[in-house]
Amino acid sequence: MSAELPIRSYTGVERAAVLMMLVGEEEAAAILQKLEPDEVRQLGAAMFNVADVSETEVGDVLDDFVGRARERTGINFDPKPKITAVMHRALGTEKADSVLARITPAEAACEIDLLDWLDAPEIAGMLEKEHPQIAAVLIANLDPAIGGQVLELLPDAAQPDILHRIAKLGPITPEAVETLRTMLANRAGGAGQQQQVQLGGTRGAAKILQGARKATEQRVMPKLFKLDKETAKAIEEAMFVFDNLLDMDDKNLGTLIRNIDGDILTRALKGIDEAARTRFLGCMSARAADGIRDEMEARGPMKLSEVLEAQKVIIQIARNLAKDGTIMMGGGEDDYV
Repeated sequence: MSAELPIRSYTGVERAAVLMMLVGEEEAAAILQKLEPDEVRQLGAAMFNVADVSETEVGDVLDDFVGRARERTGINFDPKPKITAVMHRALGTEKADSVLARITPAEAACEIDLLDWLDAPEIAGMLEKEHPQIAAVLIANLDPAIGGQVLELLPDAAQPDILHRIAKLGPITPEAVETLRTMLANRAGGAGQQQQVQLGGTRGAAKILQGARKATEQRVMPKLFKLDKETAKAIEEAMFVFDNLLDMDDKNLGTLIRNIDGDILTRALKGIDEAARTRFLGCMSARAADGIRDEMEARGPMKLSEVLEAQKVIIQIARNLAKDGTIMMGGGEDDYV
């Protein structure tokens, strides 16, 4: 008698694939319609991989599914209204809005679903001969990384104008959204429901530019400064916030710290969490770090506006040092030629 084969260990996606193979075609199709494009691709590939699942393994997957289902609750709510109300009551409207702007997760811009199923070259090809405003709205709907790729695939001369329009986008009417859907449908097929949406803005434009290569940023930003200095400055500020300093390695962060006045550094570090603060202090000598800690403790509570202003000063110092080549900022993804 041959020994029984060991039960295969399935990944989460493979377990879901087994369940999809067990339900009827109509039920499986209904489930797929609720998934994102990338999830459909992963699940479809996994369904091919589990075609030889054994009866014992099916039982194991079903037992796991039932166990997980029993552990789940039906509690689900939008936390944003409560968090906003608490912040406003605790900090006041102006300060609360400043904090919320930095911590609120980004929301999906618009439900032009067909964009999720197209790659960057396909989208760029559709937009190449369209009006810059149409290109701006569609790119603002994309994941920033994909949006950056689409932007850099468009003609160089059009890129600053499109980025400027993204930064200036406001509420989009249902009619405008439907026009865009129709345009896409005429090229590749697609449909959706009307809704008014808020697109773009300087933060959206900044994320899209971050999704492009460094060379694109270096080419587009000087032209954008000539086109609209205030908007360009706002995009530049949105592209790099204080937390991004933590992306630098210890050597560059240490060089930056040596160029910052102790008072400015003390105020800036007062407003960040202990882990981030430890990272900054770890790039200093033990004596200097102890001095900063003692000064922060001696000062007691500080106004949020003072902390944010000090952080802005440090960000500007970092930009200046990066421009003259003293330090390198970012994750090392710059282009080389």
